[in-house]
Amino acid sequence: MYDVTAIGELLIDFASKETDAAGYPTMKANPGGAPGNFLAALNKYGAKTAFLGKVGGDAFGRLLINTFKEAGIETKGIRVDDSVFTTLAFVTFSPDGDRSFSFARKPGADTRLTFEELDLSLIDEARVFHFGTLSLTDEPVRTATKKAVAYAREKGRLITFDPNLRLPLWNSPGAAKEEILWGLSNADVVKISDEEVEFLWGIKDEKEAAEKLIREYGVRLAMITMGPKGAYLANANAAGVAKCPSVKPVDTTGAGDIFGGSAISRLLKTGKAPESLSAEELVRIGSFGCTAASLSTQKPGGIPSIPAEEEVLGAI
Repeated sequence: MYDVTAIGELLIDFASKETDAAGYPTMKANPGGAPGNFLAALNKYGAKTAFLGKVGGDAFGRLLINTFKEAGIETKGIRVDDSVFTTLAFVTFSPDGDRSFSFARKPGADTRLTFEELDLSLIDEARVFHFGTLSLTDEPVRTATKKAVAYAREKGRLITFDPNLRLPLWNSPGAAKEEILWGLSNADVVKISDEEVEFLWGIKDEKEAAEKLIREYGVRLAMITMGPKGAYLANANAAGVAKCPSVKPVDTTGAGDIFGGSAISRLLKTGKAPESLSAEELVRIGSFGCTAASLSTQKPGGIPSIPAEEEVLGAI
């Protein structure tokens, strides 16, 4: 049995470290992809996870599979396609560690996953099924993802969703908005950033956004991240604000994913339905997620930066 199975993108993040006199950057490669970061955090904190996705039959694809194995993630659901390359992302940083992205993904292997290639036993054997919108940008993976979500719902699995908005990967902002709203309508637990909330509805108040998610979209637990200000967690009966420790970030790559995986790890440990959590429990879940995410920004990369559980608990 698995605690969480996820579908989505696997890719290599090339992060700019320094620039030569001619302006060419030196790049460091790290394993990437939001669902992988999410699952790696869950594994770090005691959960058992599995992944559904596709890589190219190249050196980067093999590296990603090995990285997932080392992180404890079940990889038998990862397909290898020799006809396409593993997706690459190029990340540059502002002085405060915030990122901008460009992608080599036309097509990338992750977009070529079909529903027929999915090992549905990994959904059958899981408590939770997770997805994001980067697997909704292109066919055939869009159809594969939507069918997988429908299958998981039929099986009664808890569905978690992270919009993970990356506008350069969409044909238009309108297309991105349409698929995000579809995801919200099909999710029980949503991790969404304040920037994504503003993109969707022009809302800047996290309480108003949470109420909208719960009342209009049927979300059972809304987790709205607010960067260094923390996170607002709410269900239909309670709400709470979780704070982040003060850190000096060097790389925010994967921080939102690590928040999501860390928070879901605490949710699973409660053994409770998301809508039955008290305000105190919501704050505890959010505080663990915020602290894990904040500490991760002090190291480069996503998966390599996930802090140990003892480190997180000691910093709350």
